[in-house]
Amino acid sequence: MRRHKLDLNLLLSLRELLLEKSVTKAGENMCVTQSSMSGILARLRDYFGDPLIVAVGRRMELTPLGASLVEPVNDLLVRIDTTLSIRPGFDPMSSKRHFKIIASDYVATVLMLDVLRMVHQESNGVTIELLHPSEDASERLEAGDVDFIITPQQLSSDKHMSHPMFEDSYSIVVDRDNDLVGDTITLEQYFSLRHAMFHQQGVAMVENWFAEHHGDQRQIEVVTHTFSLLPFAVVGTRRIATMHTRLAARYLPVLPVRMVKPQFTIPNLTEVLQWHNHRDIDLGNVWLRKKIIAAAQVLPPFEH
Repeated sequence: MRRHKLDLNLLLSLRELLLEKSVTKAGENMCVTQSSMSGILARLRDYFGDPLIVAVGRRMELTPLGASLVEPVNDLLVRIDTTLSIRPGFDPMSSKRHFKIIASDYVATVLMLDVLRMVHQESNGVTIELLHPSEDASERLEAGDVDFIITPQQLSSDKHMSHPMFEDSYSIVVDRDNDLVGDTITLEQYFSLRHAMFHQQGVAMVENWFAEHHGDQRQIEVVTHTFSLLPFAVVGTRRIATMHTRLAARYLPVLPVRMVKPQFTIPNLTEVLQWHNHRDIDLGNVWLRKKIIAAAQVLPPFEH
């Protein structure tokens, strides 16, 4: 299909090129060769009369025109996808819908496992893919590449629909036999001990907060790339780990660890569910959204 002499099939490739800023990665996403994607980029450059993507030092960056196209191209493609997916109703027992959800392993453990059980019981062909958080999560939601993001409220986008899911606090986790720490821990003790810390594509919210308010005082001995590895990293050691209370509580019955209450303030965390504005009335989106919200509503109260 052509409009104003532009092959509209190229819009999908344009979206990937603008998102990845890389011919190679865009080609991989579209399952075409690098040479084919280079040809597509050449056609798009010719149509717009602009290079769209240029080298700046060792990095590829969007030109001003390229940057200005990101939002309208995403918006158009999500509108098309939503329009084509509209059905008179949504039957989870007959639907083969595949949903993509960006959520941390922390959220997957304390919330999404319950959702997956609900979906299994109430559908026959619906599939769900849980994806790790990434720095381009908002862009992927904007582009319609994912259906939902579950993220800390501070990281949520004001461009799209959102719903607060649950609140959590932070606790310090130590080996059950750690004799350096009692039932509580002072800030001075906290900084005197060795730590296991989560880090992946930007540090976690609590790590950002500590760096901002207390500087780089901690002795980081172990870095993990999932929240769920933190309690394992303290077993049999005198290390400590700062963890979401809801997640830490899951490991108390299965690991020789215990939770320690900090005698200093660590701000609580609120997780929110986000979905694209254009999918607000998508019946499949509504169905799964209700399942996620319902699972969050029956979570036990968190400990302050």
